[in-house]
Amino acid sequence: MLLLADFTAPVAAFNNSSMRDLVVHVANTYRHWLGIAAHGQPHSYYAPAQVPDVAAVQQLFQEIDELVVAYTTLAERDWQTPQTVAVPGRAAPLALTPLALFTHVITHEFHHKGQLLRMSRQLGYTPTDTDVIRF
Repeated sequence: MLLLADFTAPVAAFNNSSMRDLVVHVANTYRHWLGIAAHGQPHSYYAPAQVPDVAAVQQLFQEIDELVVAYTTLAERDWQTPQTVAVPGRAAPLALTPLALFTHVITHEFHHKGQLLRMSRQLGYTPTDTDVIRF
């Protein structure tokens, strides 16, 4: 079982970010691309301090799951037609397909999943096998 102190502990090899910081970053990426950029939702992000423990992470990702369901429900009509996406912090909008946005956030999450496993190892844990497909 992951100790709360380890969940929020800075890990030197990851620029002194914590596992919690990384999980919140992943949630914010979904929020940024699927909520704010793609659908013009209010420009707000989650702060790590709002996510004090693993139970709060689960609640946070319930919100993210709802965002993903809403996004995919709208996108399922046409995944391949580029849409004009106004991205905060960029001077010009981007032309991106719904599939490109969805693929971006999913691959981003799985990139960081590997980092979370590495962080847990550096904190002395042996992570469980996270592969979901077995042959």
